[in-house]
Amino acid sequence: MGDALVTFEGADIYQGRFMILNDVKVSIHPGEFCYLIGKTGAGKSSFLKTMYGELPLIRGKGMVAGFDLATLKLKQIPFLRRKIGMVFQDFNLLHDRNVEENLMFVLKATAWKDKKKMRQRIDEVLTAVGLPFVGFKKVHELSGGEQQRIVIARALLNNPELIIADEPTGNLDPDTSDDIVKLMQGLCTNGTAVLFATHDYRILEQFPGRIIKCVGGTLNVEA
Repeated sequence: MGDALVTFEGADIYQGRFMILNDVKVSIHPGEFCYLIGKTGAGKSSFLKTMYGELPLIRGKGMVAGFDLATLKLKQIPFLRRKIGMVFQDFNLLHDRNVEENLMFVLKATAWKDKKKMRQRIDEVLTAVGLPFVGFKKVHELSGGEQQRIVIARALLNNPELIIADEPTGNLDPDTSDDIVKLMQGLCTNGTAVLFATHDYRILEQFPGRIIKCVGGTLNVEA
């Protein structure tokens, strides 16, 4: 299909000199919510790192948000990443700053200049994750679930076409995990695609989605 946001065909995924995944064929479309599952060491993180340009695509075809991974140049990587929101298990928030300052840091780093528009965008993303009034709070004043919501807000700042979430509920209790999955599935209604890597098979049962599985050195895609 021509409107795929992510397309891999005949792609071999390498970590250094070692091939991790072979002959990967997968596509993800705008507004899709997909799980990426597989045992530890099966290749999930290597696949994700290839998608956002941390690992080069050595062989085969790979397109993400209009960028050709096979010919991706170093100077293009920041522009690719502006089209991708990234959410990780470790929150990587700046603990010496409040929530608004954390988000402002990202906007400044991605060439926003207008202070009024920056504050407006921060208000929008905090409202989107259900935390409209925490901008003044320091990170340590927030619960784990609230911190992960701030991480999702941070990922939304530049209106990404795709959100890559690598074990985003790994450090959270089941109820909080459920809230985060619901929030991320809700993002798809605006056309954002989400690829959600997880070990938590309970989540898959509670919140069905398309499943992409790392197994046997390749990806198996369920309809």
